[in-house]
Amino acid sequence: MSLKNVRLEVMQHLEKDVDGLIEKYLIPIEKIWQPTDFLPNSEKDTFTEEVKEIRELSKELPYDFWVVLVGDMITEEALPTYESWLMDVEGVNQVDNGGNSWSKWVKHWTAEENRHGDVLNKYLYLSGRVNMKEIEKTTQYLIADGFDIGTDRDPYKNFVYTSFQELATYISHNRVAKMAKEKDNKQLAKMCKIISGDEMRHHHAYSEFVERIFTVDPNQMMMAFHYMMKQKIAMPAHFLRESGNKISTAFEEFSNTAQRIGVYTSLDYIEILQKLIDRWDISNINNLNEEAEKARDYLMKLPSRMLRLADRLVIPDNSFQFKWVNP
Repeated sequence: MSLKNVRLEVMQHLEKDVDGLIEKYLIPIEKIWQPTDFLPNSEKDTFTEEVKEIRELSKELPYDFWVVLVGDMITEEALPTYESWLMDVEGVNQVDNGGNSWSKWVKHWTAEENRHGDVLNKYLYLSGRVNMKEIEKTTQYLIADGFDIGTDRDPYKNFVYTSFQELATYISHNRVAKMAKEKDNKQLAKMCKIISGDEMRHHHAYSEFVERIFTVDPNQMMMAFHYMMKQKIAMPAHFLRESGNKISTAFEEFSNTAQRIGVYTSLDYIEILQKLIDRWDISNINNLNEEAEKARDYLMKLPSRMLRLADRLVIPDNSFQFKWVNP
């Protein structure tokens, strides 16, 4: 049987548990928070005063903070690309008889994620600190350009990617929340904190998908993990570009900014890798063939190798002038 057919068989085997995992990791629409819970109520007479408060508090937050917040928001707003990618994964069927449980997961996950870009977009618009038209152009470029995260239609590789990516976005939103709180911007802090909570739940969900695959197809799951870490995880923001630039340094400068203020660093990347190794108990996976054993050995040694490289990394001190953020 081909590897593709094996993966499809595994996905079909695991599908019976997906509805239970939706109940475990996703929150019903009537119970979960909505963007309006954190934004001025336009139906009330206090709306103008609440907007003024947002604009005043926004003045206390530095330029680099806004660059990171904008980059995070744009990444969240590129959700249509992520949904279409996941809907095309082997084993996800959205057509026959209304689709299967895997497509149901993707749609419900997308519905939760959609609120993140929505609330951040509205907050940035009200803040008065950013150039919304330039942000909107970058967002449209990111969606229109699309991206290749190196997973093909392989569910194993895609679940490694999402396990990693969800934890990375948790870290970024959580750190932004702490910075906002330090500047006494409690509203923005709560907003980013609750977004980070969603990302952590989603991380645990995708990590459990991988755990379940390891129990039934350990060799190929190990090879998929090895493949993704050897090629390195490409963050969605990697494909950012500002208007007027076919080839842009936007991601590099955004990444430098995030590292400079400690929102997301190369050490965080390494720590996420180590957490996944520990979470999936890679050192104790049984019944591996020779190729998978070599892949495991590579993965176990990778964090220490990456730490040595991270020690040599030099982050520029100067701030790049983005079109997104008013100086």
